[in-house]
Amino acid sequence: MSMRKVALLTGIAALAFGAGIALAESPHLGKPIAPSDFAAWDLNVLPDGSNLPPGGGKAAEGQQIFAEKCVVCHGQKGEGGLAARVIGGPPKATLDGGKVIANYYPYATTVFDFIRRSMPWNAPRTLTDHEVYALTAYLLAANKLIPEDEEMNATTLPKVKMPNRDNFVVWFPDRI
Repeated sequence: MSMRKVALLTGIAALAFGAGIALAESPHLGKPIAPSDFAAWDLNVLPDGSNLPPGGGKAAEGQQIFAEKCVVCHGQKGEGGLAARVIGGPPKATLDGGKVIANYYPYATTVFDFIRRSMPWNAPRTLTDHEVYALTAYLLAANKLIPEDEEMNATTLPKVKMPNRDNFVVWFPDRI
């Protein structure tokens, strides 16, 4: 065997040995993540209602919560202000009706999911699940998508048929 081959094989062996040591020893940063650590962040609510939390709420309760926590940004009657309009605008069968709840969301569960994740704007994820259900019920009722006395919960919310649902292009329908 030539000296060149011996040097090459020795180098490869040294690299392999060094890599093994590097993989065996961690930098001792952080701690392993347990599934329970993810629970607080596992908020995905799917269109079929998968992962909706327990609880429920009605529009009357949601109206009070809206007056306390949402009016500052969305206006007295939800007509918009610093933030988008959330009440009003007639439901249209096309996407040119503007970004109002009746036109912009294909599923009522998406309304719940958005409120739960990002509202109120100045303190996201501070609403309880009950408050989110009640606000969702209020917004759906105020937009004339459900009766005012209907309770929204994990069973009823996925059954709400949004007016513009069939006009959205679903890129990966098998994932819904």
